[in-house]
Amino acid sequence: MYIQPKNIDLLLVEAEKEALYLKLIEQINKDFNLANEGVDFPKSISPEELKIQLHEKIYRLIQYKFAEYLNLLYIIDVSEDQIKKLDGSDLVVLAENVAFLILKREWQKVWFRNKY
Repeated sequence: MYIQPKNIDLLLVEAEKEALYLKLIEQINKDFNLANEGVDFPKSISPEELKIQLHEKIYRLIQYKFAEYLNLLYIIDVSEDQIKKLDGSDLVVLAENVAFLILKREWQKVWFRNKY
C-alpha cells in the first residue's frame, strides 16, 4: 500500500530501499525536460545532493522565472491546494517545501508504475 512520506529524507530512503531511486531520478529529469526546464541529474547523484540541487533549481525558478515555475508544477501535477497552503513569506523555505511536494508527486508516479 502506498504511504505518503513525511519529509524529503524519508522519501529518498524509501526510494532507495525499494530500489526505485534511479527511476525517481529519471522521472524528475523527464518531467523537468517536458516543462522546458532541463535538468540532467546524473544517475550517480547522491540523495543529499539531489535534495540540494532540486531545492536550488526551484528557488531560482520562483525568483527569476515564475511563469516557468507554474508550468512545471502543472506538468508534474502538484496539487494546487497543497501549494496554496504553503507560507510564501520566506522564499528559501517555500522552495524547500515545493521541492518536497514535487518529489512526493514524482515518487507517487514511480511507485504506482512499479507496483501496478
